[in-house]
Amino acid sequence: MNKNTWLPGEIYRNRRLVFSLAKNDFKTKYAGSYFGTVWAFIQPIVTICVYWFVFGLALRNGSDKGVPFVLWLIAGLIPWFFFQEGLTGGTNALLEYNYLVKKVVFNIRILPVVKVFSAVFVHCFFVVIVLVIYTCMGYPPSLYALQLVYYSFCIFMLILAVTYMTSAAVVFFRDLSQIINIVLQVGVWVTPIMWDFNDLGLGGILQKILKLNPLFYIVQGYRDSLINKVAIWDHPVLTLYFWVFTLAVFIFGTRLFKKLQVHFADVL
Repeated sequence: MNKNTWLPGEIYRNRRLVFSLAKNDFKTKYAGSYFGTVWAFIQPIVTICVYWFVFGLALRNGSDKGVPFVLWLIAGLIPWFFFQEGLTGGTNALLEYNYLVKKVVFNIRILPVVKVFSAVFVHCFFVVIVLVIYTCMGYPPSLYALQLVYYSFCIFMLILAVTYMTSAAVVFFRDLSQIINIVLQVGVWVTPIMWDFNDLGLGGILQKILKLNPLFYIVQGYRDSLINKVAIWDHPVLTLYFWVFTLAVFIFGTRLFKKLQVHFADVL
């Protein structure tokens, strides 16, 4: 294997293997349980219901969103679930597939991609369900909903960029998994998912700082596609910032992965 091979090209050449491993990973994750892969959908649905009750019913929040609060809420939660599942799975990819890491002939650089693709299956299901829910509640998706393909690709690339860095680091620093779980617990509140800037009256420098979170671009993009009917090109600065940030993290992450790769088998 040529370690200097361009990574995207490497992933493309191994696309069938990546898809096969991702599908198998999705199935085996819940193997042995009575409900099987149904568990992949139960937890997000329960989470949505809890947040809807607390913020949409109990606190009477979100009356000025232009749509029922539950629709505004799920438009932000669905990409977050994808990010959360992809990041946690991708970070632990080398630990979970340590038997493959020790095989000299196996291309371990595709393992983080496998875990992220595994999360794609659930995300695609939820996107379809969201479109059905919007339609049933009298808010059928317009042509702007096609932008969800773009924003899904954005979050896929962001997850992949971060997981190449975290999957390599966690091999040597196992506590990173717990740190990431804490970051995710905080991140769901820092990212305007259950609230927006108008709710809290945030503006000025604080709003600009919070918008530096790349997930803001994606969450806002989902809501623009489903609710606000705003096109991608209407946010040129945020789009440019997101891709510069993501590509920078991707380059750093893949180089770190490549540098540490020779030591993985010894540590695992």
